[in-house]
Amino acid sequence: MKEFQQIIAAYGICQEQNQKAALATVVKVDGSAYRRPGARMLVTEDGLLTGAISGGCLEGDALRKAQSVIFQQKSMLVTYDTTDEDDQKFGIGLGCNGIIQVLIEPIDPTNPENPIELLKQALSDRDLSVLVTFFSLKRSKEQQIGTKLLLKSGNWSGDSSPIPPALLEEAKAVSSQIEVEGSNLIKAYPEQDELQVFYELVKSPTRVLLFGAGNDTQPVAKMAKLLGWELWLIDGRKSYATEGRFPSAFKILTGTPEEIIDQVAWDQNTVALLMTHNFEYEVQVLRKIHAWGLPYVGILGPKKKTLKLLERLQQEGIQVDDRNIFGPVGLDIGAEGSEEIALSILTEIKMVLAKKPGSHLKSKEGPIHDENVHG
Repeated sequence: MKEFQQIIAAYGICQEQNQKAALATVVKVDGSAYRRPGARMLVTEDGLLTGAISGGCLEGDALRKAQSVIFQQKSMLVTYDTTDEDDQKFGIGLGCNGIIQVLIEPIDPTNPENPIELLKQALSDRDLSVLVTFFSLKRSKEQQIGTKLLLKSGNWSGDSSPIPPALLEEAKAVSSQIEVEGSNLIKAYPEQDELQVFYELVKSPTRVLLFGAGNDTQPVAKMAKLLGWELWLIDGRKSYATEGRFPSAFKILTGTPEEIIDQVAWDQNTVALLMTHNFEYEVQVLRKIHAWGLPYVGILGPKKKTLKLLERLQQEGIQVDDRNIFGPVGLDIGAEGSEEIALSILTEIKMVLAKKPGSHLKSKEGPIHDENVHG
């Protein structure tokens, strides 16, 4: 989501400076590649790049092609075959082993439903959205339909005029399914002149409810900001929970759990960290949030502390499902000091939300990225 936010911000500057721009999107990958479908890069007419479609090896060529797209105001589909041993043709040795399809679209600032405006709509609140992009490998040399539709809260927006009516109805049905299933999909339609459609689930940024404003939580806040996550800082000490100490916090709430918990907004992309060093405060917090069913609740401190917290609630007749409670919080990476502990915590959160085992990539068979999209 951070990349989307940066692209939207950069596009705003383009509009202020009356500059033309194009958007490059990875729409399909076969084999191994640095980025997956959905990776984007904004290119301005003067060569400014925001975002990335690779580890840096494709950007130079994509820049030149994007400037051509800007000049001609016609979209194009570019194929990068990094399985070719002679990958010096891109200027450097790529070191990948995949075929990457990149859609490059000119951005019309007068069109209120251009691809970036659809992205802005997708991120306008925390509801799930599905962004729908149409492309053709068979007619890769021709102008592409491109990113045209957005499903959000059961409502459609975008320009459906270039889409065949039968495919439009199918795209709407599949998008509704994707919204429920929660994963991206690339689907080919042989009956529609072999058009392919990239259905992309757009989620809101991860929201972190950080209970605790001690010095050891400051690195957590800084790293969460770096990741583009939305951090809410919550503590009972007004002298600790301040904007000066936590400038990256999205929101700061101070008071007892009874006073502030009703002000806390949460959804299924929200996690909580209990790092107050105050047992009674955290008992009150866990008493309030256990029923929310958050995918991750991390508790700082030894395992005995977490067990004691759960035992206290059980004594009160509150049965807590501990499957999503992680205490001691963090992955076992030998962390020492608050910065390394923050790294272990945020890595564990990412692992849990992505439903990954946290294993070594060198032990994995096949491509680095799982095939969570298919055709």
